[in-house]
Amino acid sequence: MINQFENAMTKKKDWRNVRSWRHAAQLAFALVNIYLCAQFYLWVRYYETGGATLKVARPDGVEGWLPIAGLMNLKYALATFTIPPIHAAAMFLLAAFLLVSLLCKKAFCSWLCPVGTLSEALWRLGRRLFGRGFWPPRWLDLPLRALKYFLLAFFFYIVAAMPAEAIQAFMASPYGLIADVKMLNFFRYLGATAAITIAALAVGSLFIANLWCRYLCPYGALLGLVSILSPFKVRRDAEACIDCGRCAKACPARLPVERKPQIRSVECTACLSCVAVCPARNALQFALPPAKTAAADGDAATIAQRWRGRALSGATVALLLAIVVGGVIGAAKWSGHWQTRLPDEVYWQLVPSAQQMAHP
Repeated sequence: MINQFENAMTKKKDWRNVRSWRHAAQLAFALVNIYLCAQFYLWVRYYETGGATLKVARPDGVEGWLPIAGLMNLKYALATFTIPPIHAAAMFLLAAFLLVSLLCKKAFCSWLCPVGTLSEALWRLGRRLFGRGFWPPRWLDLPLRALKYFLLAFFFYIVAAMPAEAIQAFMASPYGLIADVKMLNFFRYLGATAAITIAALAVGSLFIANLWCRYLCPYGALLGLVSILSPFKVRRDAEACIDCGRCAKACPARLPVERKPQIRSVECTACLSCVAVCPARNALQFALPPAKTAAADGDAATIAQRWRGRALSGATVALLLAIVVGGVIGAAKWSGHWQTRLPDEVYWQLVPSAQQMAHP
């Protein structure tokens, strides 16, 4: 009885630690993005007002909101073995998030992505309001999940069809030079159709967990495909498992965690919700394959030994994400390839007229 109580208290502490580290990472990344967007807005306003407002430096990190530019520049870099001079930060951030997925599944989606953070807040609010979540039937859920892969294929087709020279020409065009300003203006001057679409997604997210991420996000689709190669996965030790089913109920992606020895699904975002709620110590871990031991099956010490040095805690995942993303950004800055360096005259000419500029 005492051992059961100690195990339960340990698991409760583990759950709090996982939740605290993930929420801390989400909050930190959201605040960074809010800061970048505010600074970028002030930078744009300086040129729009003819220098009448506060002048701030252009935050290159805002290019993380240009995933298509990042994909185009990544192809250009691979094709020419040179770093593109325009919107290189978009490429470096895409590379960082791909590397995160290669190591830790789709941890970017559940630990860092501001859209994922907002989506999670909405469905959790919905469960507080309505007491439960809602899901489409399986016959509808499966084709809906395919939509994000169709969108990804569409963007890949466009980028693949563009030779390196065409990518370079697009980036150097007036539209390409201020694609970041165009993205900002999309939200500043939101049209009726876009506003209704965003509102519908927000309301839908109250009922269906991670509605945008699950069905429509091509960025998440790409990271999910890369995450198949991740050595770290949610793994279940059948000998320690007590078949309570809490893990599957906690999974926001509705994965059958309680039945699988490991979760290979591209839908797994490494949120560790399943690991956090599991009441059986060492039954679920986000880990490398467990080590084989010669001790008796089912022995608690044996099970613990299998995971020793192979499982990641919430703190370790957060640290890995910081090292990978921070390392890529630091390397780009150190090499002098992080910033988009354009003459100030270009911004004086293009930024004020960005809203009237059409896609080439």
